[in-house]
Amino acid sequence: MALSVTRKENRFYPDSNRVIIRFYMPGGEERASFIIKKAMALSEEEVKSVFSGVLRDYTNRHRNIKDVLEKHFNNIVHIIEELNIDPESLSERRRLLIGAYFSHEYSIESAAFFNPSIVEDPDQDNLEDGERRVIVSFRATGEGHISSIVFRSGIINKNNELKFKTPSYFVEQPKEILKSQYRKDLFTIKLEEMNIHKDIVDLVMEKLGDSFTYNELQDSIHESVKDVKMSFSKKNVLKSIIWVARANYEMTFSLNTAVSERVIFPVSDSEKNGIEDARFVKFIDDDGRVTYYATFTAYNGFTILPKILETEDFYHFKITPILGKYAQNKGMALFPKKINGKYAMISRIDGFRNYIMYSDDILRWETAEILEEPESPWEFIQIGNCGSPVETDKGWLLVTHGVGPMRKYCLGITLLDLENPSKVLCQLDEPLLVPNDEEREGYVPNVVYSCGSIIHNNELIIPYGLSDSASSFVSVSLDLIFEKMASFID
Repeated sequence: MALSVTRKENRFYPDSNRVIIRFYMPGGEERASFIIKKAMALSEEEVKSVFSGVLRDYTNRHRNIKDVLEKHFNNIVHIIEELNIDPESLSERRRLLIGAYFSHEYSIESAAFFNPSIVEDPDQDNLEDGERRVIVSFRATGEGHISSIVFRSGIINKNNELKFKTPSYFVEQPKEILKSQYRKDLFTIKLEEMNIHKDIVDLVMEKLGDSFTYNELQDSIHESVKDVKMSFSKKNVLKSIIWVARANYEMTFSLNTAVSERVIFPVSDSEKNGIEDARFVKFIDDDGRVTYYATFTAYNGFTILPKILETEDFYHFKITPILGKYAQNKGMALFPKKINGKYAMISRIDGFRNYIMYSDDILRWETAEILEEPESPWEFIQIGNCGSPVETDKGWLLVTHGVGPMRKYCLGITLLDLENPSKVLCQLDEPLLVPNDEEREGYVPNVVYSCGSIIHNNELIIPYGLSDSASSFVSVSLDLIFEKMASFID
């Protein structure tokens, strides 16, 4: 008999009203030059009139529109200079108007709002007894099915009911994006994984220290390109090194933003087609330090790249590729603490079975072992995780997903040994959650899917996506779970 679960009334749907301003290049540089010349031909009075219309139409939709337009102007300043125009000689209005011609609004949540995960908010002040403040992440998709990470802030009360703040229509991108410091050992490993010519890698790396900045890397590449013995094809390979570097970055959001107003939108070329299925976890290190991590899949339209996001406060984020022989495929989920002194991760490197991995380095994974494989008819096609394992006194609860006939996705649950999570204590043979008549309809029919759960007041609370379209929540009593598992374990 299947476990009794409680579906919550909370629903999250796509919302076309939440927009950001993105850079827009209408054609190549020749067309850009044409647009700039037209804008330059306007008188200052005409510029004032046209730009006033822009402000009138868009300032109530974006807090920082002038900053964004200035940034987009700077993106094409090299074209302006090629036209023998001094950018500094232009009035502020003209600069911003030109920036507006190279900008457009993008609705980040218009297509889908799904595959959520949930973690405890760093801020637990001003709560009633039995309450807990949480942050829920979602995969939001817009035009062109480009995915980003967005958040909602809520409170779970003593009765395990969830209440969320209604988000404003303002959406903020980071106020600054910085290139990270790079570790030479990890950077070299990633280049080796890409089979980039070792002689070229050595040529660039020998000029750098054990750690280096993005600018230092660019300088080293610039010096290497000067080598007259280097062929054109080898010089072209250097672009791949820059590609790897740009996959590492940091971003900071304004302190004036609510968490629901922040969007982590694709920044680097490695993720230009989407940031997919972030699995957030509150990680407590051996010294008690708390860091929030999220593994996600970066997609550039052709290949995927596993990455990890790191934050302590949900204002400042650091994004880094995950490296190593077994940093493959989708769906990596980090344990919330070290196991016997090592980081531990659930993965699915072969596409259909769950694996467990251990590493001394959170960014590098070189070993893996099979944890579980499909056992029941509802999961014969493949299984995978639905977020990080959750710790209980009985063991690690791992919410899984299984794919069965007609490619129907259901949620399941597995119990792992607390001290040795490579040992499966119980794998329930019936699904925990099956898409009902309402949930089965959507962009990808017959799917329920989650990226992370939380325990509160003796219940497992699971946010889940509905057929790649919307999201909701379900809860189940821990007592019922362990009562059901007892018959299997005994």
